[in-house]
Amino acid sequence: MTTDVRDILDLEQAPTPELTKEAILGTTADKQKKKLSLSQPAPKSSRRPEGMHREVFALLYTDSKDAPPLFQTDTGSGYKQMKAKLGMRKVRPWKWMPFTNPARKDGAIFHHWRRLADEGKEYPFAKFNKQVPIPNYTDSEYLQHLHSEFWTRSETDHLFDLCRRFDLRFGVVKDRWDTAKFPERTIEDLKERYYSICGSLTKARAGSGTPETKVFVFDADHERRRKEQLKRLYDRTPEQIEEEQSLLNELRKIEARKKERDKKTQDLQKLITAADSQTDPRKQEKKFPKKKLQHQTRPRIDTNALELAGIKFPDTKTTGVTVRSQRMKLPSSLGNKKTKVIEQLSQELGIELNPIPTEQVCQHYNELRSDMVLLHELKIALSTCEFELQTLRHQFEAFAPGKTLTIPSTLFGESQGGADSTSGLSKQKAGSTEIIDVVGSPGAPSNN
Repeated sequence: MTTDVRDILDLEQAPTPELTKEAILGTTADKQKKKLSLSQPAPKSSRRPEGMHREVFALLYTDSKDAPPLFQTDTGSGYKQMKAKLGMRKVRPWKWMPFTNPARKDGAIFHHWRRLADEGKEYPFAKFNKQVPIPNYTDSEYLQHLHSEFWTRSETDHLFDLCRRFDLRFGVVKDRWDTAKFPERTIEDLKERYYSICGSLTKARAGSGTPETKVFVFDADHERRRKEQLKRLYDRTPEQIEEEQSLLNELRKIEARKKERDKKTQDLQKLITAADSQTDPRKQEKKFPKKKLQHQTRPRIDTNALELAGIKFPDTKTTGVTVRSQRMKLPSSLGNKKTKVIEQLSQELGIELNPIPTEQVCQHYNELRSDMVLLHELKIALSTCEFELQTLRHQFEAFAPGKTLTIPSTLFGESQGGADSTSGLSKQKAGSTEIIDVVGSPGAPSNN
């Protein structure tokens, strides 16, 4: 129809294609595609329901758009099942063979499947049979070192026999203790007796040429107090817990009010210091802009700071069980400089930085570090005082040429020699009209 219309309207017609055999019969590739399309069924169209997210809809179907399984399968959704790769080699033979466990002393024989190549080898789980070495003692050692008025020889033998059987599980040892023959003992008594015997044997058997071995000491009194304290903690009634919580809340309020008062006191002290500095007459002496003198000043000594020097460790008042080593933790407001000073002094004195945190060690160690910081502050204050004495001496000699200010040795310690040499320099220059102002004191004549 298109060709006829173009012919009637006398329009240019498209060139007619040349008829060939391939155009009529088709190529081999087109035939194969046609066969494949005819052999495969048409894919089912699965539309995503309205309101369902695309990710959830993708989980319901596999790559081939199969329906989800009705029950759980091993292959998994979306994964191809791997085929088993069977080789041509022979499988390793297995045998039902007997075995014994070295951990058992009754010689029981068991059977299990095992490879034929492993026949005669040791039971593989025997390496996990770890036993605690329990020392043995002779009669002479017991009479010389282990005799006790509160323990008999039969009791001690029974204790060590139970320790060997149950690998130092003292809870089980206490449960298996023969109360028919021996008096009842607590776990702390059993541990104290066992470790005291081990320590005595270690000290007795250690020769002069052998290296020193560590001796374990069990503190039974401390363990009893610890358990008693835990028992009191766990036996608290709800009323006691509520009362303790209310007391802690009151303590927090008191500490907050104390901090607020301290802050107000510091602000008031700053205002007083600023008012004193404004009324200081020495600040108003310098009114001439032409005569500018350079002053070398050092910070004044704050007596209040020296009184509060040292380390103020925070009080750890919390409920429940706490770690005692927290008491030895330095406060964050101390500063890196003072922390390095403490470390340097501890190394010079041969003191460990982290000792064992017992009650006495915590108290004395904190006091020692506080004294170290106080000593450091006193050294800084002493150097400041010596510098101010030197400054006052130079100012006096600059105001009164030819005179020397004598400072007692009690105030000027070891720096007296340096002061004498400075006074000698001032005496030599007193005869001439030129006065060298070393410090640049106010009121001194200028060379300009």
